[in-house]
Amino acid sequence: MANVKQGKALNIQDSRILIAGAASLVGSHTADLLLKEGAREVLLLDNFSFGSMEAIAHLQNDPRVKIVRADLMRLPELLDATKGVDGVVHLAAYMTLGFSQTPWQAVDVNIRGAQNMLEACRVNQVKKFIFASSNAVYGYGTGIKGALHEETPFYSVGAPPAAILYGASKIMGEQLCRHYHQSAGQDYVVLRYSTVYGERQHYRAANSLYIMETYDLVRKGLAPVLPGDGTDTKHFVHVSDVARANVAALKSAATDVAVNVSGPAPITTGELVQLVLEYCKSSLKPEIRPDPPGKVRLTSGGAFHIPHDKAGEVIGWKPIVPMKEGVARLLAWLEEQHKKIK
Repeated sequence: MANVKQGKALNIQDSRILIAGAASLVGSHTADLLLKEGAREVLLLDNFSFGSMEAIAHLQNDPRVKIVRADLMRLPELLDATKGVDGVVHLAAYMTLGFSQTPWQAVDVNIRGAQNMLEACRVNQVKKFIFASSNAVYGYGTGIKGALHEETPFYSVGAPPAAILYGASKIMGEQLCRHYHQSAGQDYVVLRYSTVYGERQHYRAANSLYIMETYDLVRKGLAPVLPGDGTDTKHFVHVSDVARANVAALKSAATDVAVNVSGPAPITTGELVQLVLEYCKSSLKPEIRPDPPGKVRLTSGGAFHIPHDKAGEVIGWKPIVPMKEGVARLLAWLEEQHKKIK
């Protein structure tokens, strides 16, 4: 913990926690864990433009849960929502696919929206702010190799514009946190998520969606598709581990720091497809088929991994769900959703 600033640590059982972008994969699992740990009240803030009420339907009857319809672009709504709140977990953001489709809206929400929430926290003296960042702050493209430590600079040569815009928006969000810490004493922790996957998976994350796309093909008896030769590296983290990181950051006294939140180990696209095939007990062979022009899927072009040692030192967190178990849990959940539809 050397050289890490110390600020306010929250006792979850005494706290009112607001989750911005709560009707989501990470938001719903974070709410689950906060309630399990005895939070006094959990406020689920969302404008439901992307979030699904279905993701938080199981929480609605808990007397400690309050659903707040509010928009990041409307500061007065955030000022009202954060009154008396002890901690904020800021998840609400456009992802890479959103930057490809509506970049002007995505820039507004990811940057001005984060600033509005930080301003509301300043006015209402919120004790702790957790900002969901991304390994996208390290960039994309063939230059991404080796260990992506927290000091790794942004690299963007040859990457798709949407990916670069998304990564840059997260860099801006992190710097807004630093600004509010320096100018107003706002305690914060930045968590740089690697690709999040798991039960209640949505359809806006290009790399996580690939797991479900592969599963759907195999279940139809069709060969899974590899967009390259199968050696592209991905680093996933299961949503339950991400929820644990969010809660650990709230409980930690650390402030003014950014840490990686990644899974136990990276995986190649080829290995990922094999996990899906094994789950489905299929002998199908993958077919190499490059993505069509305009398809947004992020590839590394080289082997990399995202160390999470600093998160262990700073907030006492490490991942516990291996990729094989996590994929099985996601696909079992997906099978249940298919049964409900039938």
